[in-house]
Amino acid sequence: MKLGVFVSDFRSGSDVLDRLTAEKLGIIFVGNGVYHATVKEEGKSCPVLDKQAHFYVLTEDLESRGFTAAQVDSRVKAVTYSDVVDLIFNDYEKAIWI
Repeated sequence: MKLGVFVSDFRSGSDVLDRLTAEKLGIIFVGNGVYHATVKEEGKSCPVLDKQAHFYVLTEDLESRGFTAAQVDSRVKAVTYSDVVDLIFNDYEKAIWI
């Protein structure tokens, strides 16, 4: 199964992500979940990014929190709302929100 997971919270959800497996796993950071996608102090990244998955971050939510694409971890692709629609309809059979 190809599973797209929307992550909208920074403080919770990582335990659920640890248990998910799929043929193709896509993690889309939205809302406060965009904090997972940014590079932290001292160049460290969030442990969620160590999971075997394709990572995306919604540009509009990223910018509304004062971040730029330059601050996004290199493993995460910045996408627009239009791109997210394409991901849902073309790349992932199922989608969940955590």
